[in-house]
Amino acid sequence: MASLNIYDPRERALVAAVDRVLGLASTLARPFRRRARPVAPRRILLLRLERIGDLLMALPAIRDVRALAPAAEVHLAVGSWNLPIARAISYVDRVETLDARWLARGGRGAQRLVAATARWRRTSYDLAINFEPDVRSNLLLAACGARWTAGWVSGGGGPLLDVGLDFDTRVHTTENARRLVAAVFERPAPPSPDPLLTIAEPVRRAALARLAGASRPLVAIHVSGGRLVKQWEPEKFAEVGRRLAVEQGATILLTGGPGDRALVDVVKRHVPADRTLDVAGAVDLLELAALLEQVDVLVTGDTGPMHLAAAMGTPVAAVFGPSIPARYAPSGPADRIVRVDLPCSPCNRIRRPPPQCRGLIPECLTSIPASRVYEAVLSALACAPRTRRRPTNHATA
Repeated sequence: MASLNIYDPRERALVAAVDRVLGLASTLARPFRRRARPVAPRRILLLRLERIGDLLMALPAIRDVRALAPAAEVHLAVGSWNLPIARAISYVDRVETLDARWLARGGRGAQRLVAATARWRRTSYDLAINFEPDVRSNLLLAACGARWTAGWVSGGGGPLLDVGLDFDTRVHTTENARRLVAAVFERPAPPSPDPLLTIAEPVRRAALARLAGASRPLVAIHVSGGRLVKQWEPEKFAEVGRRLAVEQGATILLTGGPGDRALVDVVKRHVPADRTLDVAGAVDLLELAALLEQVDVLVTGDTGPMHLAAAMGTPVAAVFGPSIPARYAPSGPADRIVRVDLPCSPCNRIRRPPPQCRGLIPECLTSIPASRVYEAVLSALACAPRTRRRPTNHATA
């Protein structure tokens, strides 16, 4: 039986029991199943139903699928929150949304999930790949009726897969996804010059208009961590922004969603008004990508915008607490990761923090002083001009 990478012991035991049942059913059904690895798949279904960062980290692997199957029709299923990003992936032919209940409040119930799998069966996919290590999405994959399926066994559902790999927790999520694609096609993808995201010219022009007159360096600050367990103190973000504006003459671009206003205002109160551009709650994901494409450095925690900046080739200075940098952090030559070494960190217990970290900002974040992040930003700024290559391809509307 596969080793399950599930922290909670009760959940792990439940998934292990499900895998035993699936393994027995798969063994009994094997004589009646006609499975064949497609040599040249015509239609491919990709599942990446999770959060913004999860989709962004899978982009190189999705690009690999296109490089290895250039004639195939590639379909991508994502959560509705990722639809704008998914539509900016030029090497995907069709995007559809599926809000699974276990990933989103108000997500689709069983009836709609069944309807989605029935629709997939009618499409007659030759190949289906699930980039999520989760038994529930592996069940969806098995129900789609594809001739050949691939995914991770580490979250359960391995007996349902034709190609099942262990998710290597020691390496980056992106490298794991690319390794899965290479295993499916039995070879790695050739290098590709295609961008990870293609921004339409009107969106890029709107972003440039917002930045008109901004002085350099242009530093974006995304203060919201999304979850309290990943939230560096906003007052420390404010101190970094103030020092960059006063000591370096930087323009500070404040980003965030509509619900981040209180956090953004903490930073805004400390940065000189003539050095501040506030777009929090005013731009969608694609315009945010276009803005991040233009900034010199993004200061953030382990967030979706961090991955979005990395996809656009923008250096980041990222504050990491419980998240594992080796699995999630950008690793470009100008990227800087700031964290502290504690016996309990990184624990990677984001969704279910340990008892001592619930309802508060954990020590692995409160122990990081603003001065360290400020120095990381200066280091990224010094390195970025020598290493950064801005995208040269522009899409049309």
